[in-house]
Amino acid sequence: MIDPFGLALGHAERRAGSGPHPDHPGWPEVTDRVMISDGSLVRLRPLLRSDAGAWSAMRTEDIEILRPVEPTVPGTWERAHDRSAWWQLLLTLRTMANTGVLVPMAIECDGHFAGQLTLGNIQHGVVSDCWIGYWVSSRYAGRGVATAAVALGTDHAFTRVGVHRVTATYLPANPASGRVLAINGFREEGYLVRCLHIDGDWRDHHLVALTDGEFLDSCVERLTNSGRILGKTM
Repeated sequence: MIDPFGLALGHAERRAGSGPHPDHPGWPEVTDRVMISDGSLVRLRPLLRSDAGAWSAMRTEDIEILRPVEPTVPGTWERAHDRSAWWQLLLTLRTMANTGVLVPMAIECDGHFAGQLTLGNIQHGVVSDCWIGYWVSSRYAGRGVATAAVALGTDHAFTRVGVHRVTATYLPANPASGRVLAINGFREEGYLVRCLHIDGDWRDHHLVALTDGEFLDSCVERLTNSGRILGKTM
């Protein structure tokens, strides 16, 4: 039996079951919804086949925003974001998710696709960490959607995926991303020289991190208590 995500229902039901799956914990699951300051509802959920149109349109129209801060794509931006590219991406992400190394999620605002958030390079055992990356369409910019999504994703990494540490990087030329991470409690750990190939060249990045023992409450609770979001909702 298949659920609306095109995924086995048994997998989706694990969230309310006996705990995270031993091979791919935290996937495929849906997070709680949180209400941001304008009353909109934000949550994370697995990517859907039906996200193809919105994904392609949003990333194509935001080329001037995304291309300078994202990994270099082969060929043209338009070719890398057409529907055939979407199907290849979805297949790759789901394959990696089913092996437990990645949790790829859609950012949803009021039931509409608004961007992506990924927990990647998931490692358990003595390392127990992952990285978090995200993008939000310009259609939803300036409303706190990215901040709420990162809070949900970080809490998901700690509570459902079960890692001890979450890291992130951002370009010196992209301080807005750094602010989103700082608001969620990420602290500066270092400066990585020529570490990622972005927009045709190797770029320096700030490295930030957060561990599960640094705060007594969750990211969502901290945002709620500071008044940045209005809290969880059913």
